[in-house]
Amino acid sequence: MKFSSFFLSFFLMFFVDTCNKSRENFIEITGTLKASGINSYQYGTHIIRNKDSYYALKSDNFNLTRYEGQKVTIHGKAIEGYPVDGGPEFILVKEIKEY
Repeated sequence: MKFSSFFLSFFLMFFVDTCNKSRENFIEITGTLKASGINSYQYGTHIIRNKDSYYALKSDNFNLTRYEGQKVTIHGKAIEGYPVDGGPEFILVKEIKEY
């Protein structure tokens, strides 16, 4: 009985820690989505601008071109290793909500 309780406790701690780590790089941004065009940092297909800054975007699940020029809220994950070359954070879009 003690062994199974210990195992269950260990598993729950591991699961909670894993869930927290998977959300570490999660980000939500609301702003206007635009094509990235030619830029110095050369990553991302699109950018999103809000009043404070901008972010480079890519998506494996959405055609971001469909949302160009629209105000949207992006839910995504920051891609490790970015920003580079003075560019913005690089976000992998997981969800998108249009207004």
